[in-house]
Amino acid sequence: MPARETWRALYRHFRPHRGAVALGALFTLIGAASGLAQPLAAKSLVERLGTDESITGILLLLTGLVLLGTAIESVGAYVLERTAESVVLAARRTLIGRLLRLRLSEVERTQPGDLMSRVTSDTTLLRAVTTQSVVSAATGGFTFMATVVMMALMDPVLLGVTLGVIVLIGGATALVMPKIAQATQRAQEAVGTISTALERAFGAFRTLKASGAERREAAAVRQAAQEAWRHGVRSAKWQSVAWSSVGLSVQVSFLAVLGIGGARVASGAISIATLVAFLLYLFYLIDPVSRLVEAASQYQVGSAAVARIVQAERLETEEVDGPDARESTEPGAARPSAASVAFEDVRFRYREDLPYVHHGVSFDVPGPGMTAFVGPSGAGKTTVFGLIERFYDASGGRVLVDGKDVQEWPLAELRSAIGYVEQDAPVLAGTLRENLLFGAPGATDDDIDDVLVRARLDAVVRRLPEGLDTVVGHRGSKLSGGERQRVAIARALLRKPRLLLLDEATSQLDAVNELALRDVVAEVAREVTVLVVAHRLSTVTLADRIVVMDAGGVRATGTHAELVAGDPLYGELAATQFLATSAGVSAT
Repeated sequence: MPARETWRALYRHFRPHRGAVALGALFTLIGAASGLAQPLAAKSLVERLGTDESITGILLLLTGLVLLGTAIESVGAYVLERTAESVVLAARRTLIGRLLRLRLSEVERTQPGDLMSRVTSDTTLLRAVTTQSVVSAATGGFTFMATVVMMALMDPVLLGVTLGVIVLIGGATALVMPKIAQATQRAQEAVGTISTALERAFGAFRTLKASGAERREAAAVRQAAQEAWRHGVRSAKWQSVAWSSVGLSVQVSFLAVLGIGGARVASGAISIATLVAFLLYLFYLIDPVSRLVEAASQYQVGSAAVARIVQAERLETEEVDGPDARESTEPGAARPSAASVAFEDVRFRYREDLPYVHHGVSFDVPGPGMTAFVGPSGAGKTTVFGLIERFYDASGGRVLVDGKDVQEWPLAELRSAIGYVEQDAPVLAGTLRENLLFGAPGATDDDIDDVLVRARLDAVVRRLPEGLDTVVGHRGSKLSGGERQRVAIARALLRKPRLLLLDEATSQLDAVNELALRDVVAEVAREVTVLVVAHRLSTVTLADRIVVMDAGGVRATGTHAELVAGDPLYGELAATQFLATSAGVSAT
């Protein structure tokens, strides 16, 4: 990013903590000021060594200055470290809140592992640049100028020699700073790749084991780790060059000052005490110069992290406006009637460079009752549900719920009216109770018991070692495929929706449980509008109406009997399923 944008982004993170940073900077400056007095005390000590005056007071003063400066700087360092952690915490809170509100299309374009690394790894790099870097630049600059003034008062000629060496070496050092930022950004990108590779492997761990792909996946992760190491080493190399330049400049300055200063002492231009004090100031100059170099290198590292954080912040998010309808409904209030759904000439494509998925889709579902969507794979059935939930916005036409365009609904209110069971029926890590309450945190124990019976999960809960408080594992790995589907259905029913969307919700169930859940869905459909994407004929024949989709459009609607007689595609799909059923019976 341009330097101006980088500074603006950094200041946004720094601004809420500027008071604490100013306090830490004040303590650091006080400690630095106590250090500035030490060479003067040393000069006085050297001068007294040539006389019979006592040096006890000077030694005590020097000791006191050292202890006082160390104590004050320690307090300042603690304040800054604590503030730095607060900066990281605030950045993570903000970024997490934003990432969880991303539009689904943005998440599908971005690797989840990379997004996670921006919350964990990149925000960590902010801690130094927004506090230590700012303070190091301020205190380093102030101390440098104060030290230069004191050295000028001692001997302007030796000061000119010192600054000449520092400027010469410092100019060369400035050339490596952009390389630090470049290497750091590539290292952070590689860390994101590591997270992505691990997330991919653990997300399909059984498939990985069954495919014998451990070595291949481990090689991919190791390659990303090697890339992160390579760029990290490159960043460390340039940072070491920057740091070594500090020592080099001081050492060369010391040799030059020692030679020229010795000649000036011999000529009587300055005293030996002045030369000693000047050399002490020269060594004291190491600290402010180091702070300035540190600030510059931390800025380069931080700017790389800020660029990645800003990229994440620029991803498009959804506006979640206000409490959902369920939370705002007074206890005991009657729930509104079943929702109606209508599509009016809806056109949709996932990106501008991709073909249209929907080409003028139109249908009307008055509700309540069950409506089934059937058709070949890729016909756009699941996309219908995504448009109703506003995971995506239609490219043309209108999607209506209760006669109102979904884009005019507050998102929280719209989604609170909908229960949605996805095709892969995801179960989250945690307990079974947490999964059930995920969409209805205010549900009572009686509500839970009711849906457990309706979803045929009560027997499953009874045999689990800790009942509802049993941990189900990563993505529900301790449950069977059918049990995960029943958990997803129970979770949707617990929301008490007005509109229930079921995307192949019974595909992994055995015949007994499928039949039982079909009865549950039929019962729910008496009061709720149920939309089902189904391939099993047994589910489709229960529907009050059937929408046949093909090639991104609606080719026919009607009952099972009407469509068998009037639509060749539906008749072919129905016949195929009858044949599959017959073949299965014969084989048995």
